[in-house]
Amino acid sequence: MTETGIRVVSNNKKARHEYNIVDTIEAGIALQGSEVKSIREGRVNLQDSYARFRKGELWLIGMHISPYKQAAFESPDPRRDRKLLLHKRELKRLQRYVEEKGITIVPLKVYFKRHLVKIELGVAKGKKQYDKRASIAERDQKREMERLRKQNYQ
Repeated sequence: MTETGIRVVSNNKKARHEYNIVDTIEAGIALQGSEVKSIREGRVNLQDSYARFRKGELWLIGMHISPYKQAAFESPDPRRDRKLLLHKRELKRLQRYVEEKGITIVPLKVYFKRHLVKIELGVAKGKKQYDKRASIAERDQKREMERLRKQNYQ
């Protein structure tokens, strides 16, 4: 736990590789029963998940939360759709983004803010293959520069 009360549980590294993130927003998430305990254990997977609008509400689709082993009752479906909790003005802003061609909403990370489960959503535009290669080359170049700089100090 950091001084700000935020503890990151899961990151979606693939999303930052596959998409250019235009904007980010923090949202709450409606959970059932023992899902919070499962998330606290870090048993959550954001890969291949995304958010969609249904009847004016934003839903997270494809996020996997493994069932909690010590749950007294039947656990909910691990891949069920979960409602995201946002203010109306935030929903309208996201709706305007999504109406643009090629824009989608992807979860970037799940974290605890004090005692509440929050999810960081990214408004994303898909990268082309050459953009991905450029990102990889840039990352490798930074890594090599850092390695050389460390060698020079020793």
